[in-house]
Amino acid sequence: MTLEHKHALEVEDLSIRFGKTAVLRGLTFHVTQGSSLAIIGPNGSGKTVLFKALVGSVPYDGKIRWSPGTRVGYVPQKLDLERDLPLTARDLLEAKVRVTKGTDDVHEALGRVGIASEAETPIGALSGGQMQRVLLALALVGGPTVLLLDEPTSGVDEPGQEKLNELVRRLQVAQGLTVVLISHDLSVVYRYATDVLCLGRAPACFGPPKTVLTPELLEELYGNPVGYHVHVH
Repeated sequence: MTLEHKHALEVEDLSIRFGKTAVLRGLTFHVTQGSSLAIIGPNGSGKTVLFKALVGSVPYDGKIRWSPGTRVGYVPQKLDLERDLPLTARDLLEAKVRVTKGTDDVHEALGRVGIASEAETPIGALSGGQMQRVLLALALVGGPTVLLLDEPTSGVDEPGQEKLNELVRRLQVAQGLTVVLISHDLSVVYRYATDVLCLGRAPACFGPPKTVLTPELLEELYGNPVGYHVHVH
């Protein structure tokens, strides 16, 4: 089976095991180019493990097919780096440019995420929201076509979360990016996602938010009633 030209990613019958423990079983879904897929589910349902499989860092059974020419940028929940190291945002981006042998303009990359004025600030002095913007700028180095975001607003205050979500959306539209994100914020999922992949139940469910995010399915998924508010602008 060949990859459909409109799909950035196709996953077919994906299963992942660690020893005797099955984390994911028979997972099948696709991501249309330029769309947003949100992955939801309770803790331990395999969301981050799925991301690791998508970037090839864990073994799996099944098929993962990326569109030819795909370049992936990854935004983790946090950077496993001591915050008291004498490093600035500029230092981090320049290091990645050197490693990738790219030609990215570091100041321009920081400007795209609204943090150029903090380029020389030690990372330990950055707020949670500012640090997440730095991680987003790091992911944009190299000109990715796909962004993988693992709970990008984790540890960020509510106003900062809204600004970060809107920033990701603006970048997606401006650069024609495909976005795959893990989120626990169902309001954000409903507002921004083209499709939703629900893990933690067998079989996993996949489809548009209006179809997937029903009270009955969410209660089955999380084990208790779940409420969310859809912002209307």
